[in-house]
Amino acid sequence: MPSIDKAIDGWVQRWRERVDLPLRVCWGVGGGEPARCWDLGTFDAPRVVITVRDAAALTALLDPSLDSLGEAYVEGRIDVDGDIDDVLAMAHTLVRRAAEGGTAQPTLLQRMVQGFTHSRKLDREAIQYHYDVSNAFYAEWLDPAMVYSCAYFEHGDEDLATAQTKKIDHILTKIRLQPGQTLLDIGCGWGALVLRAAQRFGARCVGITLSQAQYELARERVAAAGLADRIEIRLQDYRDVEGTFDRITSVGMFEHVGLKHLADYFRLVRARLAPDGWAMNHGITTTDPGDGETPYGGGRFIDKYVFPHGELPHIATVLRTMQEGGLEPFDVENLRRHYARTLQCWSATFEAKRERLRAMVPERIWRIWRVYLAGCAWAFEHDQIALYQVLCRPAGRSAQELPWSRRWIYEDEAPTPA
Repeated sequence: MPSIDKAIDGWVQRWRERVDLPLRVCWGVGGGEPARCWDLGTFDAPRVVITVRDAAALTALLDPSLDSLGEAYVEGRIDVDGDIDDVLAMAHTLVRRAAEGGTAQPTLLQRMVQGFTHSRKLDREAIQYHYDVSNAFYAEWLDPAMVYSCAYFEHGDEDLATAQTKKIDHILTKIRLQPGQTLLDIGCGWGALVLRAAQRFGARCVGITLSQAQYELARERVAAAGLADRIEIRLQDYRDVEGTFDRITSVGMFEHVGLKHLADYFRLVRARLAPDGWAMNHGITTTDPGDGETPYGGGRFIDKYVFPHGELPHIATVLRTMQEGGLEPFDVENLRRHYARTLQCWSATFEAKRERLRAMVPERIWRIWRVYLAGCAWAFEHDQIALYQVLCRPAGRSAQELPWSRRWIYEDEAPTPA
C-alpha cells in the first residue's frame, strides 16, 4: 500500500530530525507480504518494536496521545514488543514531543468538571466492571492478603506483603483504633483491613463493597479466620449505611464518588461518625490544581477502559469539600512515592506471570491491565497523580481534645485486643 508507506516515511523522517529513539515501527497487514520496518534512531537492536496491524491504527502514531496509543494496543490494532518500562518511556516521549511540536491535536490537559452521573446503579456497574474480573486474576499479582491499594514502605526495602500490612497498621494507628470500638470500612475490598482491625486491634467491624466477587471472598476469609462475630461484610452502597461508628476508613474508594458529589460524600461520612470519632480518607488525587485529568490523554484512557466514571480531585478540593461536609482535616500525608513503588511491584509481578495471566482472561482485558499498571506506575513516579491520606474528625470539636504531636501516629505497639 504505497500511500501508507509514504505516510509512514514522512512521519519517520520528521521524528528522526527531533529524536533518536531505539524504536522500530513495522507495517504488517498479512497476506503473505513481509512487513516493512522503519527505525527512529541509530542502534544495534531496537528496545521497542511497534507493529501496526491495520491502517486505522496509523492515526495513533501520526497523531499520538496516551489514549490513542493505548486504545490501539488494547484493541489489537498494534502489537508492542519490548520491556514494559521501555514501552512506557517511548510512549511518553512520543506524546510529549508531539504536543510540544504541535504535531498532535491538543490534548485535554485540563478537564473541567464533567458532571458525571453517579447513581447507585451506575456506580455499582462501574465497580463490578473493574473489580469482578476474577478473584483468581487479582490473586496472581497482588500480595497474599489481596490488598489493592497503595502500600506503605516505612524503610523502603520491605517486600510488598510487608508493606501492605504496614499500610493497614499505619491507617489503624492514625485513627487511634481501640479494642471494642466499631469500625466502618467503606470499600472493603477482599477484607484485609477489617480482618487486621479485628485480629490485632480488637475492633468490631463492618466492611462494605459493591463487588460481588469481593463480597463473597471477604466473607469466606472472615469465616475462615473465625471472626464472624466481630466482622460483618455487606454488599452495600455507602449511601445506604445507617447508624454511627467510632471509626471510619475509606481506602481507594472516593475516586468513584465524582467531583460534584464529594461534599455530600464527606457529609455522609460525618453523619455516620460518632461525635468523638476519627475518619481516614485514603485516595488518589490529580496534581492539576484545577481538578484536571492526567496529561496527554492518560485520563481518557483510564476512564474508557479501567475506571468508568472515575474522577480525581486535587488535594485542595479534597480538603475544601471535606470541610464543607462537616469534617476537620487533622493530618495530611502524601504517599505518592509509596504508590509508585507499589505499582512497580504489581507491574513486575504481572510481567513475570504474563503468559499465565494472559490465559486467564480475554486478550483485551489482559492488555488493558498490562498497560494500566505500568502506566500508573509512571504517572505516580512523575508527579502526574498523587495519593493522600487525610485524617479527619467532626468539625467544631474542642482543640483541647487533640494530641499535641504526631508521635502517636508512628507508635509500633497496637492496643491489646479485648
